[in-house]
Amino acid sequence: MIDVTGKTHQLSAYRGKVVVLEWVAPSCPYVQRLYRSGSMPATQAMAGAAGAVWLQVNSSAVGDMAPNKSIEWQKKFGVFAAAYIRDESGRIGRLFGAETTPHLFVINRDGLVVYQGAIDDQPNASQANTMAAHNYVREALNALKEGRRVEPATTKPYGCSVKYGAEP
Repeated sequence: MIDVTGKTHQLSAYRGKVVVLEWVAPSCPYVQRLYRSGSMPATQAMAGAAGAVWLQVNSSAVGDMAPNKSIEWQKKFGVFAAAYIRDESGRIGRLFGAETTPHLFVINRDGLVVYQGAIDDQPNASQANTMAAHNYVREALNALKEGRRVEPATTKPYGCSVKYGAEP
C-alpha cells in the first residue's frame, strides 16, 4: 500500500503490533461528524498511545481527494494516523470487504482481524452526543491490551457506502 506521501506500507511489516484500518471518505457526513466531534481523532490518539498503528484507507472512486488535499484534511481535523492510503483500484477495500466509511478493522499482534465493524453504537447520533457513544474500537483495543478476548468481534458498520470503481 502506498500512502499520500509516497511511503510504502505492508501489513506484514507491522506484525507484533496492533493495527487499526479505518476506511475513510472525507466527504461522507458520518466521517465528518466523527471528526468534527473529536471522537475519531481521540480514538486514534488512544490507539497511538497504546502503540497501535492506525492506517486510513480511502477505497471510494467517488469523492476522493488529491494527496495534498488529503494531507490538509488530516491536519485540519487533528488526524493521528501513520498513513492515508488512496486505494483507487479498490483492491485493498475489496480484500477486507470494507462496506462503509467509516468501517474499521482491528488486527492483533499475530496479524489476525479480531474486530471489524462500526466505530460505535450510534449510527444516528448528533455531533454533540457522539463522544458519549459506546466506542467498539476503544473496547477492542482495551481488550487486547488487557489480554482479553475482543467482544463483540463484529458489528454492523454504518456510514456512506464505499463507492468502488470498476474492478481492475
